[in-house]
Amino acid sequence: MPGLRIGQVFLIKIVSYISIPIRDCKTDFHVIFMVLLSTQAPLAIDSWPLLSVQGDMRCQSTFVGFLLMGALTAVFLSPATGAAKDKSVLGRIAAFASISPLITVAEGQFFMGTARTGQDLFSLDLPYDDTEQPQRNVWLDRFDIDRDEVSLGEFLRWLERQQRPTPTEIRKLIDHMTTVHAVSSETLAHWPALYVTWGEASDFCRTQDKRLPTEAEWEKAARGENGNLFPWGHQPPAPGLAMFGQYHVHEIPIVASVEFGEEGRSPYGLHHMAGNAAEWVEDWFGIDYYATMPDRNPRGAGQGRYKVVRGGSWKSAPPLLRTATRSGASPHQRAATIGFRCAKSIR
Repeated sequence: MPGLRIGQVFLIKIVSYISIPIRDCKTDFHVIFMVLLSTQAPLAIDSWPLLSVQGDMRCQSTFVGFLLMGALTAVFLSPATGAAKDKSVLGRIAAFASISPLITVAEGQFFMGTARTGQDLFSLDLPYDDTEQPQRNVWLDRFDIDRDEVSLGEFLRWLERQQRPTPTEIRKLIDHMTTVHAVSSETLAHWPALYVTWGEASDFCRTQDKRLPTEAEWEKAARGENGNLFPWGHQPPAPGLAMFGQYHVHEIPIVASVEFGEEGRSPYGLHHMAGNAAEWVEDWFGIDYYATMPDRNPRGAGQGRYKVVRGGSWKSAPPLLRTATRSGASPHQRAATIGFRCAKSIR
């Protein structure tokens, strides 16, 4: 029976031991139990012709026992009970939510994209693909950006306040991590929010009086004014610098807390701009946008099929962690690898 909780399974185990057929009774108590098990609403006693009992006191006592077992079963298997339990778990995680501090990125120019070309196909200095070319010298106005990725606790608290349903993928992940792996609510609260669509990420930021960063803002916050290959510099990714290159057969995220990551921070002090969760940004993905984008405050292509995703994730290989590497996804996609952070214009 899919979706049964531990208490439900335990209850059925008990019934399997006590429902021993009683030859002297004409009632099939296994049938009675199946009726009770399949019933989702209380049945009137006079509508139970199946449950008439004939026999001695032992049969009647057994019948009463089954009625009590049925009552317990109704409580354990009630959808409302399961929903209440789910809500309490989500609420406990949300209770540990903490807000990321904002980091100010000064106005000025920076190098966006990659200029170098060569023949060494395995060099991390090379463009991941030609969508990050030509390299441009771009001016950005001053802006604020979250130091940390939006956490699962923050996102759940927002869903609750907005009276929005929790996505099924997030529910399943939380249920698996709490029941199978015994991960605490506090630990999960500090995971990056995953399985978030672009629209949900944008709405979240706007209700905080923020917005998603533009692709140009994200890249400058990740690499600084000197064109770092990775947020921390030119050293290749390694454990301690980023959470990357992980694998799980069931797509269970292997991530770090959003507020950790001091060793791999960007020149402005942002955490996890490489690895952990890839991040939605505001822009539509334009394949040849770099050739035509303005030199000041570019906002991305006017339309498209995919939204830009930056930074690489816990699953990514080193080339995807480069500060200039671009990727994209459908704005409606929910992925175990994509999260977000927010930014804010300074006027």
